[in-house]
Amino acid sequence: MKINDFNLERYFAKYEFKARHLLSSSDCESIKVQELLRMADPECLDLWQNLKLGYTDTKGHPLLRNEISVLYNEIKTEDIIVMAPEEGIFITLNVLLNPGDHVIVLDPLYQSLSEIPKAMGCEVTKWPVSLGNNKWSLNISFLIDNIKQNTKLIIINFPHNPTGFIPEANDYKSIIEIARENKIYLFSDEMYRYLEFTKSYFYESICDLYENGIVLSGLSKSFGLPGLRTGWLASRNNDLIKKFESFKDYTTICNSSVSEILSIIALRNKDQIIGRNLNLIIENITFIKDLFSRHTDLFTWIESKGSSVAFPQLNERIPADDFCKKLIDQKSIMLLPGSIFNYPGNHFRVGLGRKNSKEILGELDSFLDGFQY
Repeated sequence: MKINDFNLERYFAKYEFKARHLLSSSDCESIKVQELLRMADPECLDLWQNLKLGYTDTKGHPLLRNEISVLYNEIKTEDIIVMAPEEGIFITLNVLLNPGDHVIVLDPLYQSLSEIPKAMGCEVTKWPVSLGNNKWSLNISFLIDNIKQNTKLIIINFPHNPTGFIPEANDYKSIIEIARENKIYLFSDEMYRYLEFTKSYFYESICDLYENGIVLSGLSKSFGLPGLRTGWLASRNNDLIKKFESFKDYTTICNSSVSEILSIIALRNKDQIIGRNLNLIIENITFIKDLFSRHTDLFTWIESKGSSVAFPQLNERIPADDFCKKLIDQKSIMLLPGSIFNYPGNHFRVGLGRKNSKEILGELDSFLDGFQY
């Protein structure tokens, strides 16, 4: 498979471990191993202390899959397969798609969700998350109008990266009904689930609501545990789960035994971990909005409804790429320009989930005091 460079990952590879401050991270504040182990119940502590570093069950540790199933209403242990999140994308798209298939994918979105279908010879239609009246929105009519006879898959992501957008409940239900009526698979990236800012925007998962829905989720974003590399695919379509398992024989074969036990501990302490992360995000939004309110000549804040990221705008006279480059050169602060997503409008992605965000925003404030444009 010939595939284009992953712009976002190449950008992070260039700056993530060199910049002094990251102000564009999509994950929440990470937890130290000892902190996580202190949360362990007696069963998990015994599993940890007696852990052998051997091969593991391809589908994932049964206890881990059971804990994941608790997150859903209709999904059972056998409806889940555990793997790294990016691996889940790669496996799903390779199992579902063939050259010539048509895929509708939200735009902007995590690049592999559109690049892999393109590299496979699929026709890809981008369904834009649009900005109007300083609000993000999604046109359901666009989805209806762009369905073709060869449309095989619709790819969605809510809460949305990078905008934090979540559709209204009626629109969310409409997407499912449109997929069902047209016998189209629906792949839902739910990596930011549980970071909805209000309960009214916390919806039942796609894999619970649609028999041909496939959900990608994991511990990297909402839980702040990307180092575990724990993700999963969930679907009520058992035939698909079996195919995912077979394809995994050609990727990682099985998961890290260490990560699996730590993941069980994290899931059993979901409320504590996610509660901490949500509080941190809300606090950081307050700091960012205060900074932006003092620099309205430079920034336009666009409300996020959920997730650990937002996608504000920079004054159109200042190209976001230039601004981000000066910021990294002069202050060693990394922001992610919207061009990385091939999205117009002079946006940049800001991360909301880190403890040191207030400190970094202070550095940004001092940079803006002397900024010439």
